[in-house]
Amino acid sequence: MRIKRGVNAVKKRRKILRAAKGYFGLKSTNYRIAREAVMKSGNYAYIGRRLRKRDMRSLWIARINAAAHANGLSYSKFMHGLKLANIDLNRKSLAEIAVSDATTFAKLAETAKANLK
Repeated sequence: MRIKRGVNAVKKRRKILRAAKGYFGLKSTNYRIAREAVMKSGNYAYIGRRLRKRDMRSLWIARINAAAHANGLSYSKFMHGLKLANIDLNRKSLAEIAVSDATTFAKLAETAKANLK
């Protein structure tokens, strides 16, 4: 009696081809090429998840910097003033305040200025 391994091989190929659905040209239909494309795209996705964190942090810093300059402070002096005032807000929430609530951010900037002196 012989054992036929066709079922598992087809499952493996189907899994790869489903992951490659929507890719251009042979990358979506040819198993050999699709496997390479899926591995490459998985790699890019893995790297991208780490890069997104860096990108978001730099965006938050840019927004805080713009709002701080509007209130007569540099980013570093603003953050240092907040630290001296024992205000522990992360950059994400500070950026959200800077974009959505300018009056609250102005109060924070005044507090930072007062603690720098």
